[in-house]
Amino acid sequence: MNSEKENIRDKDFMSKSLLYRISQFFGFLLGARFFVAILLTFALYVSTYFLFNQDETFRNFVFDFKVHGIIFCTVLSILAGGIINQFYDVEKDHIAKPFRSRIQSFIKQKYFLYAYLVLTLISLGVAAFISHRVLVFFIVYQFFMWFYSHKLSRILIINNLTFVSLTLYPFFGMMVYYETFSKKVFLMAIFLFLILLCIDIVKDMLTKTVDKTFGYVTIPNYFSSKTTNTIVISILTVIMAVSMKLINKTGISGYMSYYFVLGLFVIIMCIYLLINSSRQIKVLVLNILRFWILVGIVAMLLTGIQGKL
Repeated sequence: MNSEKENIRDKDFMSKSLLYRISQFFGFLLGARFFVAILLTFALYVSTYFLFNQDETFRNFVFDFKVHGIIFCTVLSILAGGIINQFYDVEKDHIAKPFRSRIQSFIKQKYFLYAYLVLTLISLGVAAFISHRVLVFFIVYQFFMWFYSHKLSRILIINNLTFVSLTLYPFFGMMVYYETFSKKVFLMAIFLFLILLCIDIVKDMLTKTVDKTFGYVTIPNYFSSKTTNTIVISILTVIMAVSMKLINKTGISGYMSYYFVLGLFVIIMCIYLLINSSRQIKVLVLNILRFWILVGIVAMLLTGIQGKL
C-alpha cells in the first residue's frame, strides 16, 4: 500500500517536473520571440533569393555560405533583441500580456540575460569570421536593438519608426550585399515599411492605457483616438497609392501582381473597419495586416518559383 502511494507521488512529481520544464522551454521561446524569428528567417531567404539575388543560380546560392552566415547572425540577433526587449518591458508585459508573462515567470530574468549575452557573442563571432564589414553591420544592429528597448521605445514617434526600421534592417543589408537598387525594390520597401508602421501603431492603440502607466509615450496615448485613427487611415491610403504605383509603373508580374491588386481591397476593408472601430475591430485589423504580410511572402515565393522555371 505504501509502495503504491510512493509510486503515485513519484509519478505526480515527474509529471509536475516535466510540465515545469516544458513551461520553461516555451517561456524562453516566447521571451526570445522565436516564432517571429522563424517568420523573418523565411522572409529573408525568400526575398534574398527571389528579389535581391538577380543572377546567381540556385546551386551557387545554396553553397554561398557567406549569405547563410549573415542570415544566421540575423536570426541570433533577432532572438537576442527579443530577450533584451522582454527584459526592459517585463513590468508592462505583466499587464499587457499576462499569459506570456505567466509562462515566462518559470525562468529567472538572469537566465534570459545570460542567453542574450551568449546569442550576441555568437552572432558577432560569426559576423567577424565572415568579414569586418559584416561585423560592423551587426554591431550597429545589436546596439540599436538594445538602445530601442532601453530608451527609444518610450519616445513619441521615434519608437514606431525605430521598431519598423530595425525590422527591415536585415533586408536592407541583403539589398546592399547584392547591390539590388531598383524602383520596384524601393517601392516594395516603402510598402512594407508603411504596413509595419500601421501594425505598430494599431498595436499601441490596444495597449494605450498600459503604455501610459509605464511611461511609454506613443501616438495613441499622446493624441486623441480620433487623431490616431486619422493617422492610421492616412498611412493606409498612402499604401494604396504605393500599391497602384507598383502595379502600373514597375512591371511587377505573377502572383505578386495579384497580391498588390487584392491588397487594395484589403486596405479599403481595413479603412472601413477603422472608421468606427471598437477594441475587437482593432484586433481584427491588426491580424489582417499581419496575415497580409505573410501572404506577401508566399506570393513572392510563388512568383520567384514561376520566374525560375
